[in-house]
Amino acid sequence: MKKIVLAYSGGLDTSCAIKWLQERGYEPIAFIADVGQREDFEAIKNRALKTGASKVHIVNLQKEFVENYIFPTIKAGAIYENKYLLATALSRPLIAKHQVLIAHKEKAPAIAHGCTGKGNDQVRFEVTARLMDPKLEIIAPVRIWEFKTREEEMDYAKTKKIPIDVTKKSPYSVDINLYGRSIECGVLEDPWIEPPEEIYKLTVNPLKAPNKPTHIELEFSQGIPVKIDGQKYSAVDLIHKLNVIGGKNSIGRVDMVENRLVGIKSREIYENPAGAIIHTAHHELECLVLDRETMHYKQPLAQKYAELTYYGLWETPLKKQLDEYFNKVQENVTGLVRLKLYKGSCTVVGRKSPYSRYKEELATYGKKDIFDQKLSEGFVRIWGMPFSN
Repeated sequence: MKKIVLAYSGGLDTSCAIKWLQERGYEPIAFIADVGQREDFEAIKNRALKTGASKVHIVNLQKEFVENYIFPTIKAGAIYENKYLLATALSRPLIAKHQVLIAHKEKAPAIAHGCTGKGNDQVRFEVTARLMDPKLEIIAPVRIWEFKTREEEMDYAKTKKIPIDVTKKSPYSVDINLYGRSIECGVLEDPWIEPPEEIYKLTVNPLKAPNKPTHIELEFSQGIPVKIDGQKYSAVDLIHKLNVIGGKNSIGRVDMVENRLVGIKSREIYENPAGAIIHTAHHELECLVLDRETMHYKQPLAQKYAELTYYGLWETPLKKQLDEYFNKVQENVTGLVRLKLYKGSCTVVGRKSPYSRYKEELATYGKKDIFDQKLSEGFVRIWGMPFSN
């Protein structure tokens, strides 16, 4: 049997994929990436073995995920279509990278994933893998197998006695990591229907959030969050801590219709408590320390960075070149931001930095004012001169 390394989550698609690949002459080796989803990995491992995997690799990638994938995106201020914080998109090239490394270790000539032909993840997995090793065979069972619906997959799982958690009553497709959670399918496929409260797991209902605001102070060093309320945290622990704080205050819920890379629109629900807090604070700190031209120039580049991430082009030259630019821009993005969290809203209520460009004596209309307003008449005339007749 030909060895094949399957990126395995334990969900419906990848559970069915183990048996499906085995029935076609492959020896499935399951690879479980720990990207902070806080699941019972031993139970998932046992599920893979019971389903037919010959071996299971569990690799903790949380530190690498935060430091090498999440933080660069925060530095860039990259948010896809102004709403999606890219949690799932960021995890895919990391998982694909280690999937290839395991294939090399196991001397497996093939890899597989559980992505659909409609989604973006297939691109993220396969582009990354082919950039690392173009000789690897890549199989995407969901794109080619005989099942047309998730209900048919559930019937197959039942027939083959494959243990799964999903049911026809709760047909949602969920992806989770320490940076966020995405939910699709089921009633969510109708963009007119309000998401049922049952789909949310990281955030409480805003109506049940505390009646008093929660204030926190988030400290940054060169564009990277390092402290919460004066206490230093490791990169991983900081994200988890903000998820708890934000989740209790219902921060980070997103309901959007987005443009997928393959050309279709899809309705997606996201929960990103930590990401929403960090991006809000980071942007406000940039407003304080960056000059106007840098801020305005950075905005379209941030959008491009988000697109590259979303499109699975993480390992490409342009993305790496942009990393160098954003690292340079972030050299003085150091300081403290105070935020107020209240029933779904995340508001900046204070900011300070040793590199602040804000000058009270220039901005004030009080007695400290040193701005000579008489000079503005000449400035305005010269500014408009190229456009006057």
